[in-house]
Amino acid sequence: MKQLTEAELIVNNDGSIYHLGIQPEHVYDTVITVGDPERVAEVTKYFDRLDFSIQNREFKTCGGSLNGKDITVLSTGIGTDNIDIVLNEIALLRNYNLETRTQNTNLKPLQLIRLGTSGSVSNDHKLDSIVFSKSAISFDDLFQFYTHSFDEIIFDNRRFPVIGCSQELETKFARYQSSLTLTTKGFYGPQFRNAQLVPKYSLAQISELRYKDEPVGNIEMETAGIYGMSKLLGFEAISINAILAERLDGKFSANPQQTIERMITECLEIICS
Repeated sequence: MKQLTEAELIVNNDGSIYHLGIQPEHVYDTVITVGDPERVAEVTKYFDRLDFSIQNREFKTCGGSLNGKDITVLSTGIGTDNIDIVLNEIALLRNYNLETRTQNTNLKPLQLIRLGTSGSVSNDHKLDSIVFSKSAISFDDLFQFYTHSFDEIIFDNRRFPVIGCSQELETKFARYQSSLTLTTKGFYGPQFRNAQLVPKYSLAQISELRYKDEPVGNIEMETAGIYGMSKLLGFEAISINAILAERLDGKFSANPQQTIERMITECLEIICS
């Protein structure tokens, strides 16, 4: 069994894991992730039962049940740097004894569903629609630090990993249109927004990207990290995206909360079916 040191698996004085501040019993077999801690309550308000609510830093974790289905809802904050923390610590909570820091004999499976927001860079994905990420391109640098065999694409003479969603969950969420998602390292320049600083690359250049002849459909900041870490850790994962911006024509949703609410209610129905 693999043995970790105190500096590799950091446990708080109350027995919880370092960043998330939760214990193994708080991670149910189905986990919904959201970015904003305030959005956790927007999901759990539909639950029949709420078992716990814990917050440490930007990580808020609530567990409960809907129609007999136990679900953990967890906020990740923004970006794949936070995803690296969240997914690793969830895996440690599932698969390690926090007292002895040794790996359990039997590793526990997990289904992870991201409910997030995104901007469309395709005329096929309309404002206020909902899509799922069939595959995600990792335009961040997270997987430079892990050994993997993911597919890759080339852009600007550099290689970027491409990771697919869970086939099992793809079937479950098939009511939604699929998209090739670009996961970036920031919101302004990395997403090619002309703000105070002019970005190095343009949306026109990104529109030329292809993976298996599929163009990029939407841009956000977490999906590739979730997909890659899930593949490496043995989890099933899918990312659902509420399209709040049409980047090609510069429009933003007139009622983003309504679209987010629809995504949440529809996905809870799917998860509990």
